Amino acid sequence: MSHAYVLVEHAAGQLSDTTAELITAARPLGAVSAVVVGAPGVAEKLAPELAQLGAAQVVDASAADYDQRLILPEVDALHGLGAANPAPMVIAASAAGNEIAGRLAARLASGALYDVTAINADRTAEHSIFGGKMTTTAQAAGTCPIFTVRPGAVVAEPVAAAGAVAAMPLPAATAKDVQVIGFTPAEVSDRPDLVSAKTVVAGGRGVGDAEGFANVVEPLADVLGAAVGITRDVADEGHYDAAHQIGQTGVTVSPDLYIGLGISGAIQHTAGMQTAGTIVVVNQDQDEPFFKIADLGVVGDLHEIAPALTREIQARRGQ
Repeated sequence: MSHAYVLVEHAAGQLSDTTAELITAARPLGAVSAVVVGAPGVAEKLAPELAQLGAAQVVDASAADYDQRLILPEVDALHGLGAANPAPMVIAASAAGNEIAGRLAARLASGALYDVTAINADRTAEHSIFGGKMTTTAQAAGTCPIFTVRPGAVVAEPVAAAGAVAAMPLPAATAKDVQVIGFTPAEVSDRPDLVSAKTVVAGGRGVGDAEGFANVVEPLADVLGAAVGITRDVADEGHYDAAHQIGQTGVTVSPDLYIGLGISGAIQHTAGMQTAGTIVVVNQDQDEPFFKIADLGVVGDLHEIAPALTREIQARRGQ
């Protein structure tokens, strides 16, 4: 029976939303083996949820020193599985996921397709290119073709499966391992992760300075349970953290709802969000190119419209 390996995305003992998307994306390839790489006990905790998402098998690839190692535990686990029982591999198209895919491709002598938006039963995959204007189909060679899937590109469709747990001890660390000698926690936010967020409120130069983002963009994002995105010029001018930049030199997002405030719609930015389900644009200049791809365009002052929308949502929710 055909099957595929999915590298499970998890943190602090919780599955990320991306994992459900990866399992759904891999399902056309056959039975899904969800590979949980982590500290001992993590896989057993996640197994029931993974079974509900569609994992026929849950591979428990654990190591006691997992938290002191980077990248190679995942590479070692998937390499061992692929070498013993070759099958396609599906990984999230994150910075870490893309590096894991490259290392696996070299070890397994198989091709890798990055940032795909769909995987087909014949082991081909689709890419959205030229800023979302075209879709191409490509195929990776080898017995273990590797796919990294763009977060948000696939709608998760859970189909319960057995979820049987199979142990796979990881090899010990070697001189090649990257060892964690210090750890600085990332800034904790109540907002969803930008790449996987279902709703994104993005601000451009028209928002103004950091105060504009604090008073206009963030309140709307918070009332919608959305992530905050920005354009490159906002990052360059230091008005908001560059980690939130969307576009060719930032991250790619594919939310169900995207709201753009004060953004012109240059290709540098639209290349990173054109696959959003519904696009809402607010800008004073009706001739801006962003209106050409918008599902709903509002011509007006975003400093009036966005706060009014925030207040209306709060009022309807009784907040």
